[in-house]
Order: sequence, then structure tokens, then C-alpha cells
Amino acid sequence: MPVAAPKGRRVAAWLVTACLLLAGATSGGGPAQARDMEGEAGAKLPPAYAIYTTRDGDTLYNIAARYMSDSADWVLLSHLNRVPVPRRMPAGIVLYLPTSRLREDSDATRVFATSGPVEHKLGPGPKLPLQVGETLIEGEHLITGPNGFTTLDLPDGSHVVVSQESELSIEKLRHITLTGATSWIFGLHQGEVEGQVALATRRSDLFQIHSPSVVAGVRGTHFKVDYNVAAQTTAISVLKGAVGVDPLTLDGRSVALVPGMPLDAAEQLLTAGFGNVSPAGGAIGRPVMLLPAPSLVEPGRLQDGKAVTFEVELDEHAAGYHWQISRDARQLDMVRDRRVATSHADFEDLPEGTYFVRIASTDDNGLDGLPSVYAFERRQFELDVSAADCPVTPPLQGPLVREQNGNVEVEDLVAPGSKTWSYYVRLTKAIGIQSYETLKYGC
Repeated sequence: MPVAAPKGRRVAAWLVTACLLLAGATSGGGPAQARDMEGEAGAKLPPAYAIYTTRDGDTLYNIAARYMSDSADWVLLSHLNRVPVPRRMPAGIVLYLPTSRLREDSDATRVFATSGPVEHKLGPGPKLPLQVGETLIEGEHLITGPNGFTTLDLPDGSHVVVSQESELSIEKLRHITLTGATSWIFGLHQGEVEGQVALATRRSDLFQIHSPSVVAGVRGTHFKVDYNVAAQTTAISVLKGAVGVDPLTLDGRSVALVPGMPLDAAEQLLTAGFGNVSPAGGAIGRPVMLLPAPSLVEPGRLQDGKAVTFEVELDEHAAGYHWQISRDARQLDMVRDRRVATSHADFEDLPEGTYFVRIASTDDNGLDGLPSVYAFERRQFELDVSAADCPVTPPLQGPLVREQNGNVEVEDLVAPGSKTWSYYVRLTKAIGIQSYETLKYGC
């Protein structure tokens, strides 16, 4: 019977396993389910067997071919279940199938959103631009550049958001054929990944993000993992759910939770609103309460200037602020990401549209706090008028802008005989234009 590996010494790498405490085992609905085993001291162990109830027409041969990793495993099933005649299997017989030998089928993830420079490659193949709607499989490697972002959509509705200047590989993307339990593992080589992971429907579901110093696994959790290559540290912020933290052994083998084990069996439990920073070669970072969500100054202000500018109310405990802009409130379609030391942030070259800005205070450990999200409108009012000639001085007579029947009209912009002129007009009232300001004019 497989048992959980003993906890190893605290060393350079760390493993983080996250899932909701309420994640339950699969109920009914099919002939197979996982069975939990109890150790001598009553500690829960990972499921050693899956239970299969035979149907009409079943034999050990076709059961092994459908559900085991090798069709020859019918011999193992025969010995384990004491079935001497593998060709005669009446319906209703309960069989035990070792979970370590169950067959796994491949899954795929879809590119939900992408912005800026993002490339992907499969194995030793060439790097190619990543496109929305593409299907990615096990073995893919993603690379984002400055202001490059992508979001992956998994079959259960979970999302993985890869921030700018990050590298992520798809290490494993499979499910167990018999039980449907998923095993999804991603490798974070640098940068930041955010997981918005759906509530687990099976205790044996596994979702992990590996990095050179951590492995983060989640079920029903909203969390962020940031691996700093230069400092060799991993920062974890838990926004919803809980994260269990376990170290690796000296030889790099995991002693963290495995599929089917309860989250509270982990060495350290991080609940929502807490995080930690674990350095390479040190102990697991102690739990730290995340800084509260900051408040934006003038949240309803129209962003109509050359640059998009924000000001946040100062937090005396913040060492800096993390600003992110997305096209949606859940931050799945990211377009900008900046970290600043002051309460002011500028974003250049942002096209017109409706956006959402997310701000989090960063503490002295480099750990992002709880975020706040605000919607804002980006609009630029520019009028370009041309004529045949350009005089030395641009005499203007009469009103520059007027409102008529709900429409904005421009008149008297160019004097007779003038050349080409450009005028930029800022409207000072969104409804019922009553005044204007000329920002620039010239040939």
C-alpha cells in the first residue's frame, strides 16, 4: 500500500500545495471512486486504490486495457482481487485498482487572452507568436516580454495568468481515465503567475506550479506566485482559499501533499489574507498578514490626458505599489503591469477604451497585499483640420466648438488663406459642451 513520504529537512527549495479545505471526493455517478486508507495513528493517507464495479461484458483484459497504464496489468488485477478466471466477470463485482498504475489521458488548455510580445514553443521547436484561441498541450513553453501577458483557460474553468517578462512551461496536463481526476503541473522559471483555480470536485485532483525554489499546487484557490531569479526567493499571496506549504528533501524529491491528502496535513497552512516569502537555502517563510487594499484618489476621473495617471492614498506600511491594468475586472486580459515606489503611477500609450486598474500595496518583504480594482475610461479628444495654406499667425474668430442637436461641430478653425493647422480640443463637460480649451495648434 502506498504511503505518504516522511517530511524532509528544510533546504534550498520549497514546495507549496494549495487547495480548498472543503474539496471533497467524487460522489456516485459512475462505477469508480477513490478509497481513502487510514494509517495506524489515524492519519489520512493518499488513496491507494480506486474501486471499480464490473458491468455486463467486462473482463479483466478489457478493464486493464481501458483503465490501467499497461494492458498486461490484468495479471496484477487478477492477483490483487483473487479473480482466477479473467474472462468470466459477472456484473456487480467490486474490484480494487492500484492508483499508481491507473492510465492517464492527455488534456489541453486554450489561450484565453494575450497582449504584447508573447511566444511559445513545443519541445525543441521554434518560437512562434502566441495567438488567442490556440490549443496548448503538455511540453509547451511560454515566454512573455515587456508588457507581454497571456491567460490560459483550463478544461474545468480555471485560469492561469502569466505576467510580463515571465517564463512558464506546461509540465503535465493529464487526467486519470477511470476517475477523471486531473493532474495539471506548470513550471515557473521566472516572473509571476496568478492562479484562479476552480473548486475541486475530487480529492485526488492535483494542480501545481513548480519553480526553482517552490512548487505551488491549488484546488479552489486564488493565489499568486512570484519567483525572483536574482534573489532566488518565492513570494506567495493567498487571496482566496488556502495554501499548504511543505519543503523538499535534500535530493529534490517532494515531501509535500500528494493527490488525495487533506490540505491541513501540510507543514504550514496559509489562509486567505496571508502570504510568505521563502528564500533559497532557508526555512519556510513565516506567515505574514497581507497589507490592506489601497484606495484610489479620484477613482471616477476620466483619463483624457496624454498619459494615464493614477494617485493612491499613502499607506505608511507600504514600501511600494503594484499597478496592473486589464480589459476585464477579473484581470484575465492584462495589458500593463508596473511596480513603483511612490503613490503615483503613469502609463503611456494606452489606447482608448474601458479598463480596470488593480492596485496592491507591497510590504518590506516584497509581498503584495490585498488588491483593489477600479474601472476607468480612457478617452482622448483630438480634432484635426486642414486647409491649403498656413499663415504666419493663426487668427481665430468665433467659437471653436459648439453643440447642436447632440452633435459636436467645429467652425472658424482656419482663417482665409491659411495653410494646414492642427487643433487639439479638450471638452470640459461630458454632457452639454459649454466650454473648451485649445491645447495646441500649429503647421
